Amino acid sequence: MKYVLLVFLGACSYGILSTIVKLAYGQGYSPAEVIGGQMFFGFLLTWIPALFFLRTKPNKRQLMLLVAVGIAVGSTGVFYYNALQSIPASIAIVLLFQFTWMGVLAEAIISRRRPDTPTLFSLGLLLIGTLLSGGLFETGGLAQFHLTGVIFGLLAAVAYTLFILFSGKAAVTVNPWIRSSGMATGSFLLVACIYPPVFVWNGALWDGLFPYVFLLAFFGILIPTVCFNFGVPHIGPGMAAILGAAELPMAVFSSFIILHESVSWLQVVGVVIILIGIILPELMRKRGKRQEASLS
Repeated sequence: MKYVLLVFLGACSYGILSTIVKLAYGQGYSPAEVIGGQMFFGFLLTWIPALFFLRTKPNKRQLMLLVAVGIAVGSTGVFYYNALQSIPASIAIVLLFQFTWMGVLAEAIISRRRPDTPTLFSLGLLLIGTLLSGGLFETGGLAQFHLTGVIFGLLAAVAYTLFILFSGKAAVTVNPWIRSSGMATGSFLLVACIYPPVFVWNGALWDGLFPYVFLLAFFGILIPTVCFNFGVPHIGPGMAAILGAAELPMAVFSSFIILHESVSWLQVVGVVIILIGIILPELMRKRGKRQEASLS
């Protein structure tokens, strides 16, 4: 249960990011400054605690694997931002959340085992809840599904699925703090190539950008990466993908509380359905175990 809670906490941490990004954009900062700053400080924040565990250094192969997983994290942000250039945020978040079924499918293919009934039922609820809470039915329909945006949105979902999948398999014998710093290094290297960190020397960082990118690094790199590295190896990528759906309810909640954005009843219903879809598999499994115990 503690590993389930860790992954749930990491997913909720991701949900706060959209609110912080909107606040930063409202102050006039560019996506390059915001994304680049997030990855830069994420790199620093993850390496500070990792320095205390360097006595168990990963070998070169393990380090390369961790950097590769980190590139998947950085790719998620880059693809998602590009999706937002041509489609509304409500549609982009729905596309990103296809990682729920992608993660379960990937685990089924790798393990050569069909997902159990609770998992499949939960996925159905998550997809319905995502469509409702994302406000898809209130955005004007299929006319807003621009092909380029859809492609980037689905690529973001694939990249996030790869992160969930391999964060529980890459260099699992390495200390989780070291694993997190290695992944953050991969994210930073990728984003630095696309968005060079000019904010470090052009004055933007100390002219108001710092609080936003520091919070994005804390809630978007440090907390979720560490939580996933501790939790996913113990619960598997399929269950992690389901728990990852907690990001959307948290995004809706934080936007409502901090940004005072209006939330429709359809979105509230969608959030409730997502939460039921997250909790349901564990409840059904526990019930099945109790029934097996009573029969034996």
